[in-house]
Amino acid sequence: MNFIGKSIPKIDGMAIATGKPVYTEDMAPPNALVVKLLRSPHAFARIRSIDTTKAKSLENVACIFTYKDVPDSRFTLAGQSYPEPSPYDRLILDEIVRYVGDEVAIVAAADEATAEKAMKLIKVDYEVFEPVLDFEKAIDHPSIIHPETDLHCNFDIGMEKERNIVSTQKVEVGDVEEELEKCDVVVEETCYTQAQSHSMMETYRAFSYLDHTGRLVVVSSTQIPFHVRRQLSRALKVPASKIRVIKPRIGGGFGGKQTGAVEVFAAMVTLNTGKPAKIIYDRKETFTATNSRHAMRLKVRLGADKEGCIRVVDIQGLSDTGAYGEHASTTFGVVGEKTLPLYNKTKAVRFMGNVVYTNKMPAGAFRGYGATQGTFALETAVNKLAEKLNMDPTELRLKNLIREGETSLLYHGKKLGSSTLHECIARGREMIGWKDKYPKQEIGDNKVRALGMAVTMQGSGIANIDTASAEIRLNDDGNFTLLIGSTDMGTGSDTILSQMAAEVLETSVEHIIVHAADTDISPYDPGSYASSTTYVTGMAVVKAAEDLKKQILESGARLLEVSPDEVEFDGQKVSTFSGNKEISLKKIAELQVLAFGGNRQLVGTATHGSPVSPPPFIAGFAEVEVDKETGKIKLIDYVAVIDCGTVINPNLATIQAEGGIVQGIGLAMYEDVRYDEGGRMTTNSFMQYKIPTRKDIGNIRVVFEESFEPTGPFGAKSIGEVVINTPAPAILDAVYNAVGIRLTDLPITPEKVFLAMKKI
Repeated sequence: MNFIGKSIPKIDGMAIATGKPVYTEDMAPPNALVVKLLRSPHAFARIRSIDTTKAKSLENVACIFTYKDVPDSRFTLAGQSYPEPSPYDRLILDEIVRYVGDEVAIVAAADEATAEKAMKLIKVDYEVFEPVLDFEKAIDHPSIIHPETDLHCNFDIGMEKERNIVSTQKVEVGDVEEELEKCDVVVEETCYTQAQSHSMMETYRAFSYLDHTGRLVVVSSTQIPFHVRRQLSRALKVPASKIRVIKPRIGGGFGGKQTGAVEVFAAMVTLNTGKPAKIIYDRKETFTATNSRHAMRLKVRLGADKEGCIRVVDIQGLSDTGAYGEHASTTFGVVGEKTLPLYNKTKAVRFMGNVVYTNKMPAGAFRGYGATQGTFALETAVNKLAEKLNMDPTELRLKNLIREGETSLLYHGKKLGSSTLHECIARGREMIGWKDKYPKQEIGDNKVRALGMAVTMQGSGIANIDTASAEIRLNDDGNFTLLIGSTDMGTGSDTILSQMAAEVLETSVEHIIVHAADTDISPYDPGSYASSTTYVTGMAVVKAAEDLKKQILESGARLLEVSPDEVEFDGQKVSTFSGNKEISLKKIAELQVLAFGGNRQLVGTATHGSPVSPPPFIAGFAEVEVDKETGKIKLIDYVAVIDCGTVINPNLATIQAEGGIVQGIGLAMYEDVRYDEGGRMTTNSFMQYKIPTRKDIGNIRVVFEESFEPTGPFGAKSIGEVVINTPAPAILDAVYNAVGIRLTDLPITPEKVFLAMKKI
């Protein structure tokens, strides 16, 4: 391989480091109207009356919209393939407000100061209702959060909205209760995972304008340009053909920008005024009025025989989707989908539970997408089982985990295509010094160091749903243009896709121009989520490059007046096998693009979807130091050994892994979205919401145990999400091994450790 497996520098790396890239706000026209949103101060209320007279009379106020002025079409902001499994349960503006921060009015003015002043002049009279703030009390609560009669679901997701239930799910293979009765050892654990903020550096933002033909153009920092176009079409009742969505460089997303949080408001202003409009969320709005990870309660029961064979996995859950149901059923479903197949010596498995509405900011997509929560609960229970069996937790896993070529109850006979998970465990415990350090070491000064571990799996795209297309053009100068619809969120996916194209076309990355994510120009792509870009879009790029290479060979053979079977292509020229005839790629390009006589530009195209979603795997090992006097936890070392198939770009894969691990550490030890008794978010800035800094993180070591995934491009699987899943259960287990406290309510803070130690 010339480029696959090589640490090619990011094609935009130097530009980012020197501050040259242009982001959404940089592109907004200087005369764009400034859009601001008046938000609800109440968690649950109905607008009795709203008076905008004084606000509209202000000079330089362009327009003000309330629920009376917007279309009445319900829609979802979830960026998912059509038909979306998320309910159509929101309006652009609604008479009912369902959380503190819900939108009440859209204000557009010539400048920010005027817009802010206008918002203060709007008078709103609310009928305040009792909010539902505890998700464990949401079912059959007297307050019904969505009483409307026009809420729509494309699928039967088990909704009972009159009970505040968004989705009900149950997957069971075998008889769980019967098999548990047969087990020698049964353990049970109930775990709570909190809401977590995405904390991307670039907040939500978009601007819109009408082009010279009157079409609506929306430029947005989004992961899902094609889905945003569909959302706007439905919400605004405008044909999709009249809408163009452009994604420039995006300053981070982590799943948050898989929700179309802002685009519809700027678009509403532009359509009604004919003027450009921009909306830029500040940090407080990003924290309080967008989306977060789903908080969940997960009860796990495991049954095993005396030899340590796990026979039953039973997970029962409750998920908090907040005020609206974006990603509610799918995120919850992934909890079971990415946990139940892991331990495949089972005779019965079950996942069941409910997703509920509450009067809090909506939850949405977040890196890990349910697998994070499920992994925390399952791996915590597995570590507890290992203790009860008096087995080393690494040995328990090696005995029970699925292997390449095996199946599981949930796979219904289909075999796992690739896995080096057992090798990951073996290498990880060697790197962390498991044999010498497990479970703990007293180091003096009332401090103890201990180890913990966990494993996880994720997916690579959404099987039978995600379909991506790619197009590669041979330009007149002999260079190539790669057109894709995926979104590089700083992950380096544009670089990786360029490497794949360069490998097939036997050229260098420097000769490939990447154009991404413009719904008028780019071929269709669902967007960057579900760990799909490398696996799904990557295979589309490989197929498109192969298509173009075939055309280059055919064109070269025709120009050389020989059969295509007699020529070869080395990236620079087409020549006969005998070497007596050749023509340069640049000459072929010139003749195809510039020459008269009916020639055509050579363009390779492909569309790819996969019937499978091959899982990447990780074994994660944590070493912590706990102060027994204060409960303070210090993460000393974290080792992650990863199977993501063929590693396309080791440097970029390592950076992806390190970033995801840090987010997982934040979930485990620091981050917590909190509300007061009235439903107001109290963690609405980085002063109140703690994310890990470099000083908080000890050593992070990432290595790869490559497998070869036969359905992936060059044998690759995904890496984007799986890396966030193991820190929480591994760190929890290490803390337990250190001081005997098994905290199952994240985050694991010093206060919780200290108070729990006092109790015992």
